[in-house]
Amino acid sequence: MAASRPPQAPTRATETSPGALPDDLLKLDRQVCFALAVAARNVIALYRPVLEPLGLTHPQYLVMLALWERSPLTVREIGGLLSLEPATLSPLLKRLEGAGLVTRDRHPLDERALAITLTERGRRLRDQALEVPPQIVATLGMDLEELQALHASLTRVIAASTPTR
Repeated sequence: MAASRPPQAPTRATETSPGALPDDLLKLDRQVCFALAVAARNVIALYRPVLEPLGLTHPQYLVMLALWERSPLTVREIGGLLSLEPATLSPLLKRLEGAGLVTRDRHPLDERALAITLTERGRRLRDQALEVPPQIVATLGMDLEELQALHASLTRVIAASTPTR
């Protein structure tokens, strides 16, 4: 019995090779979009039980990460950092405000913009959140170097796939 080998992404040589069957290019296990979608879904699911004690969903956690780096931020700035539309952010920010983690006020320099600011409770939550990344790394069971290389590759994918404005 021949050993099976792991699926590999198509290369330019495979795609243009006269012997390549067109069907090979359409195999599910060769699709980058499929691998990314499943990996994203699975990794986000790993965060659920880790974030639950903090009272955060994964999207809320991402907003809090941005605010822990710099607060206040406008809704537009948060949207740019997270690649989310204001319509997606608004209900999420309302829930964070309802939880007492942020305030939403008119920006002092631009009345049209909302400034999102951490509350004292939101700032304190950061201490608990410091436990999240090590738990995720441990659950994934991957070397830190492997995860850093994956992060670098995904960052290049994001840059290559982000529409220019």
